[in-house]
Amino acid sequence: MGRTIQIQAPDSSATFSGYLAVPASGKGPGVVIGQEIFGVNANMRAVADFYAEEGYVALVPDLFWRLQPGLELGYTEAEFKTAIDLFQRLDVDLAVQDIDASFAALRALPEVQGERQGYVGFCMGGKLAWLTATRTQAACSVGYYGMGIEHLLHEAEHLKGRFVLHMAENDAYCDASARAQLTEHLASNDKVELYLYPGADHAFARAGSEHFDKSASLMAHERSIAALKREIGPNFNLSALWEDHIKHEFDTRDVPATMATMVAQPYVNHIPTMTGGVGAEELSRFYQHHFVHGNPPDMKLIPISRTIGALQIVDEFILCFTHTTEIDWLLPNVAPTGKPVEIPMIGVVKFRGDKLYHEHIYWDQASVLVQIGLLDPEGLPVAGVATARKLLDEGLPSNTLMQRWSDSAGQ
Repeated sequence: MGRTIQIQAPDSSATFSGYLAVPASGKGPGVVIGQEIFGVNANMRAVADFYAEEGYVALVPDLFWRLQPGLELGYTEAEFKTAIDLFQRLDVDLAVQDIDASFAALRALPEVQGERQGYVGFCMGGKLAWLTATRTQAACSVGYYGMGIEHLLHEAEHLKGRFVLHMAENDAYCDASARAQLTEHLASNDKVELYLYPGADHAFARAGSEHFDKSASLMAHERSIAALKREIGPNFNLSALWEDHIKHEFDTRDVPATMATMVAQPYVNHIPTMTGGVGAEELSRFYQHHFVHGNPPDMKLIPISRTIGALQIVDEFILCFTHTTEIDWLLPNVAPTGKPVEIPMIGVVKFRGDKLYHEHIYWDQASVLVQIGLLDPEGLPVAGVATARKLLDEGLPSNTLMQRWSDSAGQ
């Protein structure tokens, strides 16, 4: 996705390289990505591409250029030793100046919108996130598992923008003692967000790492983007984007238009039936042959509530239809019964930038099976259409499935 650019050094006439990734829209706020100790390798370029997909013009400067320019290391034992040696010899003060020079390079680019920039650093870059927050004009600095910050807390009085730090419980480079010091000195500062990930270790956000923790990585990324959007943007109307997607799914029933609202490699997961698709090819096939054109003509959504976050929407709604067609995604392999169905549903819809990334859709499949006559509710703790009716009318009786409910009357 990206290209290499040259950055003017702050202390000489020399230049150093940086990997630049630009959003598909061609513009966005600027973010500097702070490298790990392994140089600007394929992983760091992928991180920049990832942030470009989120809507940022992302620049990864080569912070080892004064020692060994253009370095790209892997993760073997020998390469790790080389990386540690470079990290120990790095002039941290000059590295921060190089980060500041990278901000200046971003401001000069026509693709960058706004004067306020952000920073996101990992490992070594995580440590530098703190110094970026205290020594530069960065509006928001995010650090992942930075080490040694507890020895630099005297700089807290110079903190200018927002500082976010993601810490791993099992990280030997930032152990419980170091975390305690960070919490004691920073937790009360309204510019600081400290997050601990139980059971996670150093490099939990690096895909392919032996310590990669997907759930921790997802949560940390959401918090990072939320902080960046709060301080520098970009701000998208997620509700309008979601409505556009729904329109093409259920109204126009236009598969190419539906796919156009999504990222290059999206996915959909209908949790109870595990239907959907991963990647554009599979998902397009699913939409074309098993979803958009297979839904009953009277299918409609009744919205109940919508919660909009920094990069995702949670929709609560009721899906109504008459089971006049075979609905592969909802009732796979079940012939049409002609029965009316009303189902409470929850949709968790995540975006990257201005494109939909994924849908997680939840519902009570037992309620569906009761309504079409495939499950006898007698003696079972399940209900049919009553679950949807009570969602719309809270005045309907509660606890009707609890035989012992009457026993507590008057108590």
